[in-house]
Amino acid sequence: MPSWGDRLLAAGGAPVTVPRDPARDAARDELLNAEYHKNDPSILQRAVDWFWDHVSGALGSISGDGTSGTTGLVLFLVVAVLIGAALWWRLGAPGRAARTTGDVYGVEGPRSAAQYRADAAGHAAAGRWADAVREQMRALVRGLEERTLLDSRPGRTADEAADEAGRALPEHAAALHAAARTFDDITYGERTADQAAYRLLHELDRTLEHTRPVLTPGAAAPAASASTPTQAPGGTA
Repeated sequence: MPSWGDRLLAAGGAPVTVPRDPARDAARDELLNAEYHKNDPSILQRAVDWFWDHVSGALGSISGDGTSGTTGLVLFLVVAVLIGAALWWRLGAPGRAARTTGDVYGVEGPRSAAQYRADAAGHAAAGRWADAVREQMRALVRGLEERTLLDSRPGRTADEAADEAGRALPEHAAALHAAARTFDDITYGERTADQAAYRLLHELDRTLEHTRPVLTPGAAAPAASASTPTQAPGGTA
């Protein structure tokens, strides 16, 4: 005997008997209509909700006793590590963004190359390699400024000094960039200074002291014309 679910009303109001399976299929098809699901959460949202439901459950179980509390704590620590690793991978190590942005001379401003070299040697003798590296790089840059191979410009970074000096001293451009990276890694990064890092900058500084710059074409022309005496009218110097 048909149940109440097997009866539908015809247009005139008379009951119509519909077999059970077709009625179920018709109801299912009707419920699959997109209009009924336009406000449903997306698959991604359901996945996120599922994840946070489990995390919330784990956090709630931390306050429990015995195995449930231990399991929840372990799960919480695992999630925290994963989130930290993701942030580390996305943003990088702390301080990375601040590297290579500081004035090579720091807040004290420039001093003479001789003073920087003396301070670097004193730090090296005491085994203070980070200070020795910083002072030696400053001596190198200041020495190039004193030789007018670099203009004296406040705010210049070690990388900028290496770029500019490398154009005048192309044979040492690679060594200058390596020295700038060493200075940045030790001053602004997380690298530990050692004697080898100091020796790298010290030897490069000594080498550059005796290196002649490469002049661009026409650079000597103004000097030559300036040294030529001007002949007075009538051929008298």
